Amino acid sequence: MTSPDNSPQKKILVIRGGAVGDFILTLPVLAALRLRFPQHRLEILGYPSVVSLAVAAGLADDVSALESPRFTGFFVSNGSWADDVAAWFSGFDYIISYLYDPQEIFRINVSRCSSAAFITGPHRPDETLGVHAAELLLWPLQAFGIHGADPRPCLRLPTVPPASLRLALHPGSGSERKNWPEAKWAELLKLLAAQSACDFLLVGGEAEGNRCARLAAVLPTGRAQVAQNLPLPDLARRMQACSAFIGHDSGITHLAAALDLPGLVLWGETFLTTWRPQSARLKILRDPAGLKALPVDVVWRELKNYL
Repeated sequence: MTSPDNSPQKKILVIRGGAVGDFILTLPVLAALRLRFPQHRLEILGYPSVVSLAVAAGLADDVSALESPRFTGFFVSNGSWADDVAAWFSGFDYIISYLYDPQEIFRINVSRCSSAAFITGPHRPDETLGVHAAELLLWPLQAFGIHGADPRPCLRLPTVPPASLRLALHPGSGSERKNWPEAKWAELLKLLAAQSACDFLLVGGEAEGNRCARLAAVLPTGRAQVAQNLPLPDLARRMQACSAFIGHDSGITHLAAALDLPGLVLWGETFLTTWRPQSARLKILRDPAGLKALPVDVVWRELKNYL
């Protein structure tokens, strides 16, 4: 029998796909597991471009790529896979999966090569329950006796000292219907440049295309930096050095909430109870006629409180 001092480290695997916002709302799960099992190794099977954020913040020890061909067989009934992949799964004591697996094909295949306790969580929160997504994602942890965990995502990364009055802006999202019109963003930026001393960090990804560059062009030379398609840990560090944030219903806004940035969220028609950023420092702005009708002067008036 192995002595306690030489026992192999116990391991937990969390499986989580989804976009940036989906993963950030899963950060409270990782934090709760870290608190409950401080000596366990915590690994994630997900998308490295997103999960790298949790590794950089110390909330996870490693990430494996969910999209890797080595895992393809687990998504096929009676699938097959290499011996080293089977050995990898067999090394975990607990597996928590948030995959969409309605026929339990993935779970059954994993059970063929691993005796780990397998716990299933929701792939996508049920909006009809009137419960925030981050809280619903924590429910499976009741199997570990974890109750009342903090549902607020929290990230703390090493960074440079905060910049003086730098405003981070994310003028896009994964869906055009969630976006405030670009012309109104341009009008707001001109007001900000004329009536404040702040500099600007314009945040964008593939979905924004050239929008950030176009908006930067309306600002005086030297007042704007564009952070386009940066690795998430690098983007998080640059945002963490800002004084405030303004954006839409998007994963980047959830990132701003996790970084505890104050600011504004220009909100459309998404279920607020389920998806609002988990931060009292981010104020939601809505218009009864819809997001596109939200006036520039209303946003400007509110934003002045953060500058």
